[in-house]
Parts: sequence; structure tokens; C-alpha cells
Amino acid sequence: MMHVVTRRNALLLALFALLAVFLTNCSRYDELVEKDQICEQRWADIEAQLQRRMDLVPNLVATVKAAAAHEEQTLKEVTEARAKATSIQLSAEDLTNPEKVAAFEQAQGQLSSALSRLLMVQERYPELKANESFRDLQVQLEGTENRILRAREKYNEAVREYNAMLNKIGGQVVNKVTGQPFKPRVYFKASPEAQTAPKVSFE
Repeated sequence: MMHVVTRRNALLLALFALLAVFLTNCSRYDELVEKDQICEQRWADIEAQLQRRMDLVPNLVATVKAAAAHEEQTLKEVTEARAKATSIQLSAEDLTNPEKVAAFEQAQGQLSSALSRLLMVQERYPELKANESFRDLQVQLEGTENRILRAREKYNEAVREYNAMLNKIGGQVVNKVTGQPFKPRVYFKASPEAQTAPKVSFE
């Protein structure tokens, strides 16, 4: 009788242990899902700010064209850089691909560089320098560039937390058991030009 009770207790302990492991892994899976979704949200924040910048570009180009028609090359470079940056879109799966992320970063960096050159045009044109619309667009663009930088930092922070959990033993076990649905995400490493907001000068 004692042996039967002991075996029953051992079986119950084993079942409780399995249940504990199962619940722990379910909790880790849920946490990975949550952190992955946070990464998605942070990336969407970046895209929203990039779109805001894209929307400002045509207005800037039109304003400069009206006051500084001779700057055709600069305007052409900005327009082409905007078109290239717009053409490269990243899906959720692409954010785990270093090559695609690098191409995206490069295109955005080229647009930032072209915009910086466009803003410097004002130094050669007094009428543009005094244009209230142009000054307003400059301020909006500077604010947008700063928001892009903050959004990138928040995205990278979310990626760090997600990748760290995924690389821990518990995360690796859960990922393997569930068929590896979670992939490490790539950090956003913008070029130096893209990280520098255009200088706004009203002198």
C-alpha cells in the first residue's frame, strides 16, 4: 500500500513539474509575442515620422523653386532622393534581414543629406531667407528629424529587449518548441548624415 501511495505521489509531483514547465514556457511565449509587437509598434512610429518628412519635401521644393529657380540640380537631387526613399518599404519580415534594412537606411540617409543641401540654399537667396513659408517648413523639418531620431532610439531599445529575451535559454527553448516563429530583429543603424538634423538658420 505504501508503495502505491509513493508512486502516486511521485506521479503527482511529476505532473505538477510538467505543468509548471508548461505554464512557464507559455508565459515566455506570451512575453516574446508582446515584445515582438512592441517592436512592430516602434517601427510604425518611425514610419509615421518618415512619412511626415516625405510630405514636407514637395512643399520645400516648391517654395525654393519659386524663389531660387536656378537651383535646379539641388531640387532634382532632393526629388530623386525622395522618390528612392519612398520606393524602399520594409515589411515585418524584412526587419530581420540586415541587407534590406541597410538599403532602407542608405536611402533615408541620402534624403537627409539632400535636404540639408536644400536648406543651405537659403544663404544665397535673400528673398528665400526672408520667406515666412520657407522658415516655417524649416522648423517643421527640424522637428520631424528630431522625432525620427527619438523614434529610432525607442525602436532600438525595443529590439534590444526582444533580442535579449529571444537569445536567453528560455527564449531559445520556447522558440524551438514552437517551430521558431521568432527571428532576431536588426538594429537601425542610420548613417551619420541621417542622424544629424538639418541646421535651421534665420540670420
